[in-house]
Amino acid sequence: MTLRVVFMGTPAFSVPTLRALADAGHEIAAVYSQPPRPAGRRGLAPTPSPVALEAERLGIQILTPVSLKGAEEQADFAALQADVAVVVAYGLLLPQAVLNAPRLGALNGHGSLLPRWRGAAPIQRAIEAGDAETGMMVMRMEAGLDTGPVALTDTLAIGARETAGELHDRLSESCARLMVRALAELEADTLRFEPQDAIAARTGRDTLYARKIEKGEAEIDWTRPASEIARRINAFSPFPGAWTTLSGERLKMLRAEASDGTGEPGAALDDRLLIAAGEGAVRLFDVQRAGGKAGPAEVFLRGTAVPAGTRLG
Repeated sequence: MTLRVVFMGTPAFSVPTLRALADAGHEIAAVYSQPPRPAGRRGLAPTPSPVALEAERLGIQILTPVSLKGAEEQADFAALQADVAVVVAYGLLLPQAVLNAPRLGALNGHGSLLPRWRGAAPIQRAIEAGDAETGMMVMRMEAGLDTGPVALTDTLAIGARETAGELHDRLSESCARLMVRALAELEADTLRFEPQDAIAARTGRDTLYARKIEKGEAEIDWTRPASEIARRINAFSPFPGAWTTLSGERLKMLRAEASDGTGEPGAALDDRLLIAAGEGAVRLFDVQRAGGKAGPAEVFLRGTAVPAGTRLG
């Protein structure tokens, strides 16, 4: 037996789950994604989302409403007569009428260990906060922001130098596996849910809001502790990319680790990009100069010497 599914997602993160559900034999009645938007430089033609492109490849109907608040859009959704809606990083608010339309409700794949890191940027905020682990959860959607009860969890350790981009990819694949399992259990009527307050009481997790990353956060203040700086660099890699200046030119920093060292904040302590912070020092492993390609620090240093004493920022 299979389920009739409406899939709702937009970015590349969502694509493995759509593909996995189709491969598992479920009937994908339609795919909802955000409308095409210009990509890259201004003036370029609007580009379909990664999920819309995958749906086109799979031959699935694609719907891209700007909102689901209208009666017509809600009627169109209900007319699909789905057993379940699967939502992974869709990016639009789902009104209660939409959540109620599928026979078995709506399931959401969320990339954190709820109730910790509800909100827009759970992957980045977990790394920035220095969390030792995060995870993927399948939850039942309700009107609140990431407040529904949780059915399945896959816990992942966060590596010392792991970037948000790398963790994003691991969680994306985890979501695909977990959602296939969730639909199998839903179909068999064995999927069970635990309220988030019960999870918090059992695990001791606090409830934190993962606010959207603002570009203004990306400039590094070298007077901050090294551990904080390194975490922010890794959390903001690849986007928006933490940055500083070197000889008046912007330098993105895409992988780092806190290290020992003492010096004036922002000063290079050796010729291999060990930079002094307010407490300790930060070793830079991957960087990108303005207009250049991202790459290892040693490759960057072949063309640009940064001797001890050089000031950044």
